[in-house]
Amino acid sequence: MKFIHRLGYYLGGFAIGLVLLMFFLNGKDASCDYGPNARTTKNISSKSIQYSEKSSEFVINQHIDSTTVINLIKFGSVNFSKSNTKLDSCNVYYIENIYKERNMELKIKNCDSIATLLDINYTNN
Repeated sequence: MKFIHRLGYYLGGFAIGLVLLMFFLNGKDASCDYGPNARTTKNISSKSIQYSEKSSEFVINQHIDSTTVINLIKFGSVNFSKSNTKLDSCNVYYIENIYKERNMELKIKNCDSIATLLDINYTNN
């Protein structure tokens, strides 16, 4: 069999496989969140977020909306060295991100069914 024929069969099978794969994965929320940072931020983002009194005041004073807070969590970087992950019930995570060209740090208490934003502020780093 000539090389061109083998290449044609290979590409034809590859194309059929891609079409089947697209058919089965279409509409699914498939993601590759395997790292600890990605798993933690995805876990927190999937829950409803409550605000402490201190964080609520900061959000109102700085004119930050809830969508921005969710995006700061979702696309932030978890500082595991500052975080307290050894607790039994609710772990406390520090998430760092940049908002309006300023470093920001969020302190979040992550429980089973709800996440609470304990503190949010700008850092001097």
